Amino acid sequence: MKKHHTYFFDIDGTIFRYRQFETYKNTPAVLTPGALEKLNEIRDAGHMIVLTTARPADLYGFTQDELHANKVPYDKIVMGLARGPRHLVNDMSPSEPGNRAIGWNLVRNEGLNNIGVVKV
Repeated sequence: MKKHHTYFFDIDGTIFRYRQFETYKNTPAVLTPGALEKLNEIRDAGHMIVLTTARPADLYGFTQDELHANKVPYDKIVMGLARGPRHLVNDMSPSEPGNRAIGWNLVRNEGLNNIGVVKV
């Protein structure tokens, strides 16, 4: 059985060009280069997409509307995270050696062109 992966993406500065919280409602969301194509590639490969953001929870509906208007595929959204660094911690399977926590640090607003997608 092929195992699918879960990809976590920050929204602002990664999928959409970075904007200050107070400007969200009066400035349009602009996709970063290659973001939509990469997210669709991940979705087409059968993987899960979890979006993360420091946006406050009261912007949940607004955020969903922006994502929908820009045709951004996702499975879940986690809102209200701290603005500092994010750490992904995962266990390693004794029967399937190899890294199970993978991370990329991207240049803000430069898009998703430099990440790999696992083929299953």
